[in-house]
Amino acid sequence: MNIATEKNRKRVVIVGGGFAGLKLAQNIDDRIFQTVLLDKNNHHIFQPLLYQVATGGIEVSAISFPFRKIFRKKKHFHYRMCKALSVNPDKNQIITDIGSLDYDYLVLATGCDTNFFGNTSFKENCMGLKTSSEALYIRNHLLNSIEKAQNTSDLEEQKKLLTFVIVGGGATGVELAGALAEMRRFTFPHDYPEIDMARIKIVIVTNSQKLLPSFKDSSSLEATQYLEHRQVDIKLNTRVLDYSNQILQLSNGSIETANVFWTAGVIANSLPGFTENFYGKQNRLLVDEYNRVKGFNNIFAIGDTALMISEVWPNGHPQVAQVAIQQAVNTVYNLKQIENNSELKPFNYHDKGSMATIGRNHAVVELKHFKFGGFLGWIVWLLIHLIHILGIKNRILILMDWMWSYFTYDTGLRIIVHPISLDIDKATNDTQTKPEQ
Repeated sequence: MNIATEKNRKRVVIVGGGFAGLKLAQNIDDRIFQTVLLDKNNHHIFQPLLYQVATGGIEVSAISFPFRKIFRKKKHFHYRMCKALSVNPDKNQIITDIGSLDYDYLVLATGCDTNFFGNTSFKENCMGLKTSSEALYIRNHLLNSIEKAQNTSDLEEQKKLLTFVIVGGGATGVELAGALAEMRRFTFPHDYPEIDMARIKIVIVTNSQKLLPSFKDSSSLEATQYLEHRQVDIKLNTRVLDYSNQILQLSNGSIETANVFWTAGVIANSLPGFTENFYGKQNRLLVDEYNRVKGFNNIFAIGDTALMISEVWPNGHPQVAQVAIQQAVNTVYNLKQIENNSELKPFNYHDKGSMATIGRNHAVVELKHFKFGGFLGWIVWLLIHLIHILGIKNRILILMDWMWSYFTYDTGLRIIVHPISLDIDKATNDTQTKPEQ
């Protein structure tokens, strides 16, 4: 990889530009370090709002931020778009699909992906929601299903097309269900007046005893009652066994559906290169109290890929943005401490609370000492998310989309964009079947 070393500067290689990697790269001291950021995408994505992209509420560009634009004024910074393949700790090298790169310090912030629990049918037939590509795919699939339902006279086929099942009752699943319920209530009746809206079924399936399992019981109950009031079918204590031929097999029955959205779990994108004892549950890398991969002084893991076990957090920290951001800040400090031969600072997570929106004018917010919901929770949810969006322009665009949707009861980005290969195939078939003149 063609990145020249710099005299008197240690090289910090960061793998992954999510919340953890981005925060670290933004705050690292370029008077001391040369920074190299590696990511398979050329942009950072604000994942908490992906469900709104999937349901046509906002455009994907509003929550996507090109790395080269973010860091164009940062000195001694390099970005390479590539896929990291493995780590060679013995040689202090990271191996990628465009070559290898030496490091003085390596920070693994590779995040996580959808966990299908090793089930091939889930992976092949269900839709995850972790990337901008997946969000756009869901939007295409969702709108295609409605269009196909409009066109078919087969009521059984229409029933499958109009049944939307969300596997997983966490924040993402609840938010996606709420957004779909709002579309059924306000948007689809105007776009598809010939379809009986009562035939559109929205179902949440979760193996947990309640929705939002990481929230307090009162917040879970509030979310459940709100969604049930919006005619969302909630199936608790229900395991998904298989999904094929548009039949979702459950532990207590089955559902015929052409639309299954999978938000049931995540698995860390930890890179290979370490022996098995370096990996914990969900493929997360075991780290010490300073976020160093256990056994190494110059390799760190932060964010969703890190598993720090302690008395306070016996199962590790929650895989949420605030943990990733705080670990990045702590690692920035410790890197400087190492260079100054000073004492390192252990990571101590400060839980600032949790929040989830469940529909129009309604969200649940839990802070350290109190909780609230309803319209006030929704306003707080809006403000917090706007604050964390990068760039004034993007904040304005998202705010405008939200205001338009709020006052017009309409999400304006209901656009189906087919991959170009489909058009090429069609054009090829048309040419091959065109009769001779």
